[in-house]
Amino acid sequence: MEYNLSYMKPIQEITADEARGIRFVLMDIDDTLTNNGKLPAVSYSALWELKDAGLKVIPVTGRPAGWCDLIAREWPVDGVIGENGALAFWEERSKDEKPFLRQEFFPGAVRNDHPVLVTIKEEALKTIPGLRIAKDQFARMFDIAFDFAEEEPVLTLRDAEKVKAIAEKHGAIAKVSSIHVNVWMGSYDKLTMAEHFLAKHFGWNPESGLSEVMFCGDSPNDEPMFKHFPLASGVANVSWYKELMNHLPAFIALKECGEGFAEIAEVILDKRREAK
Repeated sequence: MEYNLSYMKPIQEITADEARGIRFVLMDIDDTLTNNGKLPAVSYSALWELKDAGLKVIPVTGRPAGWCDLIAREWPVDGVIGENGALAFWEERSKDEKPFLRQEFFPGAVRNDHPVLVTIKEEALKTIPGLRIAKDQFARMFDIAFDFAEEEPVLTLRDAEKVKAIAEKHGAIAKVSSIHVNVWMGSYDKLTMAEHFLAKHFGWNPESGLSEVMFCGDSPNDEPMFKHFPLASGVANVSWYKELMNHLPAFIALKECGEGFAEIAEVILDKRREAK
């Protein structure tokens, strides 16, 4: 598939000095790390390579709390932000070096049995044929995930936008990912919790440290991160959603999905070696 790169620079154009200044690599999961729902060896290896190079590695995802528990415990990461910013999980070490899980929830986050969310769910499912609740909903605490493209039947982005409009009509927040429309009550998003987590746990300065963060993503729910971080990069399939976003990432990989993330990681690490 051909991509128009005129509005985003190929990741290969990041400078050695820019790569050397990166301290944190944050990334979406679905269709950024994964290919067709699977985590390929190449992107999982890239996580290890980034971590082994001394970078802080933090997934920032719309996936549920239940998934984040596993990711924080078993992946080579320094924490994970889930449900589009509602929560953060990470491991700490006891005095005898035994890992234990820590959790933080966004203040005022509303549980997903709120009457407004129930009303939105009922209206959306009634209005849009083929729409269904995501099968990972049982593991969610704060949002409702509507599946429009994770499983069959695959609906259109126009259908996803209809769900978003219904949610916003009722005063909720809605974000479209590559597979789900996530709906919640609250004033947070991926960026809100990411900034808080970096500042609280790593002493990151949100005023002077923007260029210390590389964020990698693929879809409209990543837009706050694309807008905020000057070194944000999309995997190639971010181009599928360009008509739905006002803010695209500064850089783009030549490859899609997990291979695109591995490409981004390889370029960053190669450029950092150049700068030494």
